[in-house]
Order: sequence, then C-alpha cells, then structure tokens
Amino acid sequence: MINVQNILFQAGSKEELLPGFTPDFPYIASRAALDKYPGRFVPWHWHRAVELFYMESGALEYETPGGKMLFPAGSGGMVNSNVLHMTRVAAPAKKNSQILHIFDPSLLSGETGSLIDRKYISPLVTAGQIEIIPLFPENPAQVEILKQIRWAFRFSDDKNATFGQEIRLREALSQIWLMLLEQIGPILLKTAEHRKDNDKIKLMMAYIHEHYGEKIAVPELAASAFLSERECFRTFHDCLHMTPAEYIKSYRLQAACRMLLAGQDSVTAIGHACGLGSSSYFGKVFREATGHTPSQYRLKWQNYDKKGLKIL
Repeated sequence: MINVQNILFQAGSKEELLPGFTPDFPYIASRAALDKYPGRFVPWHWHRAVELFYMESGALEYETPGGKMLFPAGSGGMVNSNVLHMTRVAAPAKKNSQILHIFDPSLLSGETGSLIDRKYISPLVTAGQIEIIPLFPENPAQVEILKQIRWAFRFSDDKNATFGQEIRLREALSQIWLMLLEQIGPILLKTAEHRKDNDKIKLMMAYIHEHYGEKIAVPELAASAFLSERECFRTFHDCLHMTPAEYIKSYRLQAACRMLLAGQDSVTAIGHACGLGSSSYFGKVFREATGHTPSQYRLKWQNYDKKGLKIL
C-alpha cells in the first residue's frame, strides 16, 4: 500500500494519473492522508478505474454532478468508473485518513465482452444513474461489505507478498463486487440515459487545463465541446454546480498553488503564468480563496515538506 498526500493528473485533462497502475495487473492500494493535502481537498477529476474506499478517521465530503454526500469514519463506498467527483475534508482540524482499492474493471471481467463482463461488470460501470454506492455501518446489510473492503487490503501488502496473492486479491474484490450488485439491484434495473453532459464537461475542462494561462472566452470554451454558450453555462451548472468563470478561476488558483510549492518563482511571475494577472490582483484573489497570501501559503506548505510530509 502506498501513502499519498497529493493527486496527480494526466497531461491536458483532469483524469487522475495512477502511479504504479500497470496493464498486466491494473490495481493499486493507497492510504490518502487528506489532512495533509494542500487546501485539504481533491479537485474535480475522474478515472476509468473503480474506487473502493473506507474511512479510517475524520470525515470526507464527496461531490459528484448528482450532489454531495458525507462519509464519516467507519463508512465507505464505491465511486463508479469515469464519474466526475471531488472531495474535501469535513473537519479540517482533525486527522483524516482514507484507504482505497483502485482497479480497472477488466481485473474482474477479463476480456472485454466476456460472459462475466456482460453479465456482472458492464451493467454497473455503464450505469449513468449510479455515481457512488455509499456504505454505512448503521445499515446491517452493508456492514459485511465494509468488513470485506478492509479485509482485502491484506493482499495488497507488497512487503509481505505471498504465493497466489494476486489471485486472492482478485477473488476478494470479486466477492465485494457481487455484494455491491445485490445492494443496488433495484437501482440497476432502472433505465438511465447516457449522460452526454459528462463527455461535454470533460472536453471543456480539458480545454481550460490547456489554456488557463491565457484569456478564455466563453464562446471559445463552448466551441471546444461543440456547444452553444447557453448549453455551456447549463452543462457547468448541472455537472460542477458553478459557472464557467468560477471553474476557470478555481483551476487557476489550483495551478498557482502547485507553482508556489514546486519552485521559487516570484509571486508576480506566478500570477501572470496562471492567468490571474498582476501581483496585487493575484494576491487579493488568492487570499480570498485560501485565507493566506501567496507567500504565506508557500511558507506554510514548504514547512510541512521540511517535516517529511512531501507535498507536490
């Protein structure tokens, strides 16, 4: 299991980059210390891989296009394939630890189009109505699933690898998958339209991630997803619950945070590089968003780094 305190993204998009994720065994286990993340949140992103998680401590809020959900310690759930989501620590002053199984559905299905894929895997990962399957210990039917999610981590420890470990892990994840299918059976039977908005918002997010340092006009942004300006505003509202301008500003601030931590460029240079203009305007916007000046933010998180808490 790897310990993480930051999130990495694929170039030119907001699809999460999963270090150590290989085609021959597409699985990683990680422990995320969310209280150590800069800003104590993970911005909007997605991944083809399925995410099974369990909250060890603290409380975490998940947000998807469908809404928000709070997961306290002892709860868990599954984030479906390619679902846009973001997370934020609900109690910043407390330790916040989450453990995760992240795996490509092909680990369980085998060859695409196989009987197992058609009967058990694809019906769930392609179900647009299912973004997150929440699991809470107060629900007797979900207690055993939470137990199995925690138990399966014993097979993810490379330091104590044993013969047949990969097969045992796949077997454990398959058992969890069957239990989840039993939980959401009635929901799965409901017909759901393909969420074209998800594809469109990802195209516009990718455009912003490539051009955030430049002036971005709404007509150009809408055109990147072959939408009208009106449809552009509606898609941002429905999927991310914000306007295009709010998301552009949010992403520029995220980029500024990365730049402040990655090097020693001046605040003025970073303000222009991330598209937020002069140092005075950049400083004003940054402080409103984070509660710190750019210099204070850099000093705070670089101090964390000196204590051995690597922040990227």
